[in-house]
Amino acid sequence: MTAAFAKQQPSLKDQVAALKKERRAVILAHNYQIGEVQDAADFVGDSLGLSQTAARTEADVIVFCGVHFMAETASILSPGKKVLIPDLEAGCSLSDMITAPALRAWKAEHPGAVVVAYVNTSAEVKAESDYCCTSSNAVKVVESIPADKEILFVPDQYLGSFVREKTGRKIHLWPGYCGVHSAISTERVLQMKKEHPQAEFLIHPECGCLTPQLMHADQILSTEGMTRRPGASPAKEFIVATETGILHRMQKQYPDKTFLPVSEGAVCGYMKKITLEKVLWSLQDLRHEVKVPPETAARARVAIERMMAVS
Repeated sequence: MTAAFAKQQPSLKDQVAALKKERRAVILAHNYQIGEVQDAADFVGDSLGLSQTAARTEADVIVFCGVHFMAETASILSPGKKVLIPDLEAGCSLSDMITAPALRAWKAEHPGAVVVAYVNTSAEVKAESDYCCTSSNAVKVVESIPADKEILFVPDQYLGSFVREKTGRKIHLWPGYCGVHSAISTERVLQMKKEHPQAEFLIHPECGCLTPQLMHADQILSTEGMTRRPGASPAKEFIVATETGILHRMQKQYPDKTFLPVSEGAVCGYMKKITLEKVLWSLQDLRHEVKVPPETAARARVAIERMMAVS
């Protein structure tokens, strides 16, 4: 009797799919989410790309499986949709390293400077910025700014350093960093490359091991760039230096290739807070809604749209 009853119960994934249809919802999952959440999502990708995709859908509800600043960006780009995040504690230590008051104070020290904010920032910080950027278009965004302008880059010092090296521009760096990426060491990278000499090395520009030597020798890519690269490369084995959640998508897309994390410990606890059960609860109760005040959203949208115009 119990076994028969159990067989009649829809799986968690089926329950999510049914409720998603009922709510006219779309589920977005960042590349760092756990595998079962990625598998249940309509779209998997990087934060800005997901927000742009969601804005183009006819969905009434966006369930963003990522971290809080990502849901804010989705809300900015889709003001007429209800944006939910399944766990309010899914924050971002990098985003938290810069606040709007701190940025205003820094701007006052550099009158006339242009502020470029990585998308890994709060809506309030974006509202204080001139341009946003992603890891894939940061160089292009900076190159679009008049050469006589000094630049304030927030909040990731490693991405900012990479951009400064590539552009030769005068860029002041905010001392922020991603705890997961900054912990990936140069020594471990070199060891992995020695152990797997035929493997291609893919590294995210947030990594603390992004030394000048590595900068000129390897594939430095955004998460989306990493997911595309194996399709264009003849290599059969890849060493991946970023958060390990991306390996699920890469292995799924390229089952005939091998992906090796530089560090098994490169895991973002915030990204892993969201589970499929929490996605179901979010759809059931329409929680937790993320809203950005209209004035803040309007100012932040200017910085985002300037970036998109360049890209």
